[in-house]
Amino acid sequence: MIQQIEQTYNYAFLDEGSKREIRRATLKAVAIPGYQVPFASRELPIGRGWGTGGLQLTLSLIGEEDCLKVIDQGHDDSVNAVSIKKLVENCSNVPSTEDTEAASVIQTRHRVPEKPLREDQILVLQVPMPEPLRRVEAKEKETKRLHAEMDYSSMWLRLYEDIVKYGKITIGADYPSLANGRYIFNPSPIPRYDLLKLHQADGLYLFGAGREKKIYAIPPYTNVKPLEFEDHPFEVESFDGLSCRLCNSSDTFLDEIYDGQTSEKLYQCSDTGYCSSKQEERKLS
Repeated sequence: MIQQIEQTYNYAFLDEGSKREIRRATLKAVAIPGYQVPFASRELPIGRGWGTGGLQLTLSLIGEEDCLKVIDQGHDDSVNAVSIKKLVENCSNVPSTEDTEAASVIQTRHRVPEKPLREDQILVLQVPMPEPLRRVEAKEKETKRLHAEMDYSSMWLRLYEDIVKYGKITIGADYPSLANGRYIFNPSPIPRYDLLKLHQADGLYLFGAGREKKIYAIPPYTNVKPLEFEDHPFEVESFDGLSCRLCNSSDTFLDEIYDGQTSEKLYQCSDTGYCSSKQEERKLS
């Protein structure tokens, strides 16, 4: 007779040694805003490129007193968000929520919640490509040297070439920004609309790249400045004259969708949790 052995896992899946190593890398990243700290990325039961860097940060920081929120491009109910949420819940028993204000740890892909973070909240971003200089330099050794010497002339040239060719800077997501006047960093594939939320924010922003094995951070009250020229200032996506079809908000980042029956172009809030709360407020008013 085959004896069945119950398989048990450590709290929050990762072993304590792994979590300590990730926390040490995180502390260094917080101490040096925008600097990419290497770490030994662990294997997880999800494929690399599906958020392993952010998930490792979340699993290393989550505790019994926390409440978790996971979003994917603003949505609480996408496949990626639901899968990560279930994994963390099953191995930590931490409750989850769709309410940004109720969460202490928020893991996200491609969006920053509409509601500003508080001092007691942590936003963990999944990052596919942490190196902002990869657009202009393919070699890792050279990008490290450029960061060390603060030689960002090639990045400025890249932006200038955009203006000469197209009349504007065409970079949308992954817009290169300067942290604390020192390191250029990649804010992950968030839209430009979200980038200004990082400047002097109350909460802690952590960035994890599992495939590239890098962690970096934007601590609270850090200066974050998108790269721009005096005659071509940084601009965010414009939604002037548009509003959400569900909650009627006109001051949020909107997704463009199409009605399959009428082929009409419609708009609705990208942040589903924020949109739901606005709809509830409208019902109660």
